[in-house]
Amino acid sequence: MGKAKILIVEDDANINNMVCEALTKNGFECTQSFSGTEGLLNFKANQFDLAILDLMMPGMTGEELTAKIRETSKIPIIITSAKSELDSRVNLLSTGADDYLVKPFDVKELIARVEVQLRHLTEGASAGAAGGDDKLTFKDMELNKSTFEVFVKGQEIQLTRQEYKILELFMLHPTKVFSKQDIFEYAWDEYYIGEDKTINVHISNIRTKIKKITDDEYIDTVWGIGFRLAKQ
Repeated sequence: MGKAKILIVEDDANINNMVCEALTKNGFECTQSFSGTEGLLNFKANQFDLAILDLMMPGMTGEELTAKIRETSKIPIIITSAKSELDSRVNLLSTGADDYLVKPFDVKELIARVEVQLRHLTEGASAGAAGGDDKLTFKDMELNKSTFEVFVKGQEIQLTRQEYKILELFMLHPTKVFSKQDIFEYAWDEYYIGEDKTINVHISNIRTKIKKITDDEYIDTVWGIGFRLAKQ
């Protein structure tokens, strides 16, 4: 496998150059963009393994660019922003971003987060290559571990990476009740720090997307404990 290709979209030239230099020194191949519009043009013209997007940019915001990328790609997206409010982070994670880093950040932490997201891709590809049990089913839902696709009654539902990982966890253990800590640490690959709202928003989003296809219940809330697949 060659160098992972990373799209950097950041209008502050000093931060953009700092991130690019650090990632390049760590073996990544970077393409720099200095506005949301330029970032979209570069995204359409090249194949990337991951994108790092600033939130507030001229031409197109990080939220808008995330939405554009998600129309055609499931590559990991890391948002960087001076906004530190929990609601801002939750909203971005629920609309397509995979991670969120508050400015000013330590570039070493950014590199660590990049490596975590790329490791998820590698692990997913390895699981698919192993074959055999790459598909999980529950009721009228099918999850394909090799393609990261989920279908309900034959219709694909578009999920963020964390939403997909949550469903994967449930479907791997269809009778088990998972605490919010269990879910967070599996889906985000980080230690749980008590952000209940993040889990609640992602579960709600999954339910909403399923409800567009069927009224059947797929996720149960177990009060005081957590969540599980609905009993059949």
